[in-house]
Amino acid sequence: MMPTPFDDRRPCFLLICFFFSVAGLMGNAVDLDAKQPNVIVIMADDLGYGDLSCYGATALETPNIDRLASQGIRFTSGYCSASTCTPTRYSFLTGTYAFRQEGTGIAPPNSPALIRPGTATIASLLQGVGYKTAVIGKWHLGLGVDQPDWNGELKPGPLEIGFDHCFLLPTTNDRVPQVYVQDHRVLNLDPKDPLWVGNKKPSEDHPTGITHRHTLKMDWSHGHNSTIHNGISRIGFYTGGHAARFRDEDLSDKWVQQSIKWIESNKANPFFLFFSSHDLHVPRIVHERFQGKTSLGPRGDAIVELDWCVGELMQTLDRLELAENTLVVFCSDNGPVLDDGYKDDAIEKIGDHKAAGPYQGGKYNVFEGGTRTPFITRWTGRIPAGVSDKIVCTVDLAASCAALAGAELPSDDCLDSFDVHPALLGEKDAQGRDHVVQQDNGRGGNYGLRAGNWKLLRHDSKKTKNSELRLQGRPVAEYQLFDLQSDPGERNNVIDQHVDIARELKDQLEQLIEAGRSRP
Repeated sequence: MMPTPFDDRRPCFLLICFFFSVAGLMGNAVDLDAKQPNVIVIMADDLGYGDLSCYGATALETPNIDRLASQGIRFTSGYCSASTCTPTRYSFLTGTYAFRQEGTGIAPPNSPALIRPGTATIASLLQGVGYKTAVIGKWHLGLGVDQPDWNGELKPGPLEIGFDHCFLLPTTNDRVPQVYVQDHRVLNLDPKDPLWVGNKKPSEDHPTGITHRHTLKMDWSHGHNSTIHNGISRIGFYTGGHAARFRDEDLSDKWVQQSIKWIESNKANPFFLFFSSHDLHVPRIVHERFQGKTSLGPRGDAIVELDWCVGELMQTLDRLELAENTLVVFCSDNGPVLDDGYKDDAIEKIGDHKAAGPYQGGKYNVFEGGTRTPFITRWTGRIPAGVSDKIVCTVDLAASCAALAGAELPSDDCLDSFDVHPALLGEKDAQGRDHVVQQDNGRGGNYGLRAGNWKLLRHDSKKTKNSELRLQGRPVAEYQLFDLQSDPGERNNVIDQHVDIARELKDQLEQLIEAGRSRP
């Protein structure tokens, strides 16, 4: 069993003791004679801790996700590893913090593949022990060697890092292009109408959100004012590929349809499905049947659409009698943001809804609201229903699922992924993490370190976004220290009152960053 650092607020460990202590996480025994469980990871996009009714929301209802929580474990200290999408997805798949790899900030439309062939991923580990594997939904981790070959083979991509099948939104939907990628190619692309994607306006008469703002069905507030598709202007420019373009309103329906089809085709095998939702990311253009379903505007409607997706997947498991052998993990890639580039009434209609729950901040920052998000596990008949305060993180899913499947973890990959499967399964006396490192975006950004109930913030940039500190115009100190037990909202910086603890945490964070790995 791992010791918990800073019990009774006393710094009681040195770095070498810390590394030996986390080694205990890797030694949990797994019954490899048991049938390998299917694994479905459902990752929401920009979903905050307080956005679900099972986490306290009252402005809307999420009955399907609530059912998932009531049948499994709802974690109150569940984290993603970063407060933006690309680095969290990188860390989830590779089991390695994204700040260790250059170029893992928010990926542009023409980004090359950020996870190179030969890198162990949760998909390749499971594939190696007989699993069928698929990713369906948002990718946003780049495609190709130098950049995507939109009119040819899009490789390397998911199929080169452990997935048997993919059906993707290649970037994120506020970035061009609005096309599906199926395995190695753009779906339904007409070679007579080639697809071009760039970061400069292709011609003077090319319609954009600036020149043709009057035609938009959803106006932009900042940044999202380049090529127009479906009445919405985006980040970046593209032309052609008209037969391949999709309607924003149909994204969730298409991904649910594709996921159900794939599950049905692979139900006889152990399988791993990464269902990578785009809800609630901007532009929040949900299917017509969900529009206006909440008082919160398009953002709230997107939560309801996400809940429907979860319900459809759970019904599929029930219908195919797979629920008793399927571990379902529900999580988010980062915390919430209201105005993220479009005028969609997210701020105007927020009312009393607290998207980040009791926590400060959200997307783009390293306060708790940026990375402490909904985190639920369900395995019917195996996981007891309940609530857990154990610290778990999406970066741990690679090691944890590998252990459950009987896959060996390479020594030189998954460098920050700990086997916390006993905590994920709600086993008695199971331990979660004793620490977690948080980042905002790419390498060289801002960091947070939670250890026990202590939280250190290190703002290398001296700046923060999407937090009360910025809104109040207060400067951001390089280092801040918070006692999360008494101050979960991180509003009372106690660094001057606990100098020794701050020093220990500063040293620990620096060592974790510089060491290149945290898994022994």
